[in-house]
Amino acid sequence: MPELLDKREARIRGMFAAIAPRYDLLNHLLSLNVDRSWRRRTTRLVAPVGDGPILDLCTGTGDLALAYDRAANGSVPIVAADFCHPMLVRAVAKTARRGASDRVRYVEADAQRLPFPDDTFQITCVAFGLRNVTDTDRGLAEMARVTRPGGRVAILEFSKPRHWLFGRAYRFYFRHLLPRVGQWFSRSPDAAYHYLPASVLEFPDYDKLLAKMERHGLTRARYDPFTFGIATLYVGVKE
Repeated sequence: MPELLDKREARIRGMFAAIAPRYDLLNHLLSLNVDRSWRRRTTRLVAPVGDGPILDLCTGTGDLALAYDRAANGSVPIVAADFCHPMLVRAVAKTARRGASDRVRYVEADAQRLPFPDDTFQITCVAFGLRNVTDTDRGLAEMARVTRPGGRVAILEFSKPRHWLFGRAYRFYFRHLLPRVGQWFSRSPDAAYHYLPASVLEFPDYDKLLAKMERHGLTRARYDPFTFGIATLYVGVKE
């Protein structure tokens, strides 16, 4: 399926633009709403400290940025970036409905070329977006660059469950049922919900992703599997 894993910027941007109207619905439906608890847990395990800003990359419709706004009780400025304009339109509207527009600012930007100075953010995070970045290493390098010394890089991403029984059942769901349901609801012209499992299965997870983080200067790197390893949180510190 080489065409499914075409991660050129124009293809990824167009694919997410097409599914933007149903993106939130399908995220919650296909994860049985567990994705909300994954984001909340991320904000607890990588909690804001002090008043330094937080950057959420590949923000989509802003769910992780808004989760951090709640976790910080509105006391920390948050910048959220994405290169897909239709996603940001929905993020801005959602943020306004929640009364957080003065605290969460959205920027249209590519994660591989961030328009922010070095050493700026106390937390640089991304949820389910790093595997969609054309050059994973370039994305990690930019995340590390804009994080301030002593700050943390947090990556929440799908992973492959290792339990022999649950892993087999989940892979069946992920490869066969999820793509059909997602494609039927989204009507994606780019087969976005066939791309999803294909991209997860080829993306480096667990120790392989930790090794990449360490190569980009992130120390004390660790991972915490969520829900039997369906998703995993990776955290590294910029020394």
